[in-house]
Amino acid sequence: MARSKSGGESGTIVIKKYANRRLYDTETSSYITLELLSQMTREGRDFVVVDAKSGEDITHNVLTQIIMEEEQRGENLLPVNFLRQLISLYGDSMQSMVPQYLEASMEAFRKNQQQFQEAMQGAFSGGPFAEMAKRNMEMLNAAASAFKAPGVRPAAPAKAETPGDDVAELKAQLAALSAKLDKLGG
Repeated sequence: MARSKSGGESGTIVIKKYANRRLYDTETSSYITLELLSQMTREGRDFVVVDAKSGEDITHNVLTQIIMEEEQRGENLLPVNFLRQLISLYGDSMQSMVPQYLEASMEAFRKNQQQFQEAMQGAFSGGPFAEMAKRNMEMLNAAASAFKAPGVRPAAPAKAETPGDDVAELKAQLAALSAKLDKLGG
């Protein structure tokens, strides 16, 4: 991949943030919004945000700001308990291990998500679900063709029993049992 117009690492877009909080995309030579940076992140585009005056890398701060805005819009991805636990880890002896742990966990989640999506795509285009769907369709077509065959009429539905029929049957069985008991006793 060629070096980007911005002069950063290969493929990395440099975004400059000015004192007036405006973001300038050096690749497209235009001002952009946090929303566009959010979209670029979802698309997997690599960028770095630097303070226009000092040259300091402020990517972390800007990404955190994007998360804050997404959360404020009602796109709550981070549960309150998780946020509390995360805050409690600041200053903790384990703080240095948290970033690597979270990164590894997120990477594992992404891989599982990708594998699931691939499995679902494969399942309906030649996998085990495709075979089940094919058999179900064959059975449905066979049943439908039986009804369409000349001279073949579908069986009349069985007469639905009413609750009264059940009661009458139970009374008859009870009378038969009572008669048997009378014979045994008498």
